[in-house]
Amino acid sequence: MQSQYSWIEAIAPDMLAVASKRYQILQYVSWMEPVGRRSLAEQMHITERTLRTEIDFLRKQGLLESSKSGVVMTSRGREVFSSMDEFMNQMLGIRSDEKALARKLGIDHCIIVSGDADQSSRVLDDMGKTLARTMQFMLPQGKQTVAVMGGTTLARAAQQMTYQLSTGRDLTFVPARGGVGETVAIQANSVAAAMAQSTGGAYKVLYVPENISEEAYKPLLNEPAVKEVLQLIDNSSVVIHSVGEALVMAKRRHMSPEIQEMLQSKHAVAETFGTFFDEEGRVVYKIPKIGLTIRGLDTVPFVFAIAGGRSKAQAIKAYMQHAPKNTWLITDAGAANMILTGATR
Repeated sequence: MQSQYSWIEAIAPDMLAVASKRYQILQYVSWMEPVGRRSLAEQMHITERTLRTEIDFLRKQGLLESSKSGVVMTSRGREVFSSMDEFMNQMLGIRSDEKALARKLGIDHCIIVSGDADQSSRVLDDMGKTLARTMQFMLPQGKQTVAVMGGTTLARAAQQMTYQLSTGRDLTFVPARGGVGETVAIQANSVAAAMAQSTGGAYKVLYVPENISEEAYKPLLNEPAVKEVLQLIDNSSVVIHSVGEALVMAKRRHMSPEIQEMLQSKHAVAETFGTFFDEEGRVVYKIPKIGLTIRGLDTVPFVFAIAGGRSKAQAIKAYMQHAPKNTWLITDAGAANMILTGATR
């Protein structure tokens, strides 16, 4: 807890507990509305009886209302929730946790959003909004080439970007690497296109599979369209990527049973940019490189890593041993708490 709020805990400890509980109810309703009480209680891991009491109070205060489809937040509720957000984050110690997490991971910047993406996928939307706000604040005006990876997290983040990011900027989004057999909607090409659509920017596609042999892809690199995109990737000023769980990513990419067994035997826990790491951060396997590599991040001015959920804690910790120091990690309290307490297994 921030020291300037320590008097609250000293003189009225129940105030912090009650405020925290009601804030979290508003937060979950904002993620899930309209939502039934039973579903809300299950998500928050509290009894329906306790939830009913709190919802009745918040309804009397004009912050929530019930309808046939479930509980929703009123316009006054949205105003109150928005004004509470920063204050509650400070009272709950999130700002101090951000500094502690950055120190532990050896990077300059961490931003933690409330919640756990493993419990509610709406936390991914909050991380996406935070990414958009951070980019709006950090990126210089003028021409910016943004290289993006694929994956569910970044596909959700793309939906949270707005035209505001393009104000004063000429944005071009490019896939950071070739395709790897994932669902089309979450491939890097699709994510780049979605971010361009959300912001009014331009985009380029890279139709080169990432996992083909060197003999097969070398001739493709001489194609003018491919060379153009690879040059844009090499000169990108911004990179946005996520961090995945090694075995989950191997299965999702339909990697051979032999490689999956090898990754398991070598205790791989993390994957990003086609590189797999064990818990100690050692590289255990690499997909043949086409596009951006981890080493290439060292020359990129702005690097944003976005990953959350308790299940991602071990992967985040393993990869961050290789991340450039200027990385901005955007994560959630679920992953952050696991890393800070050392309970990443």
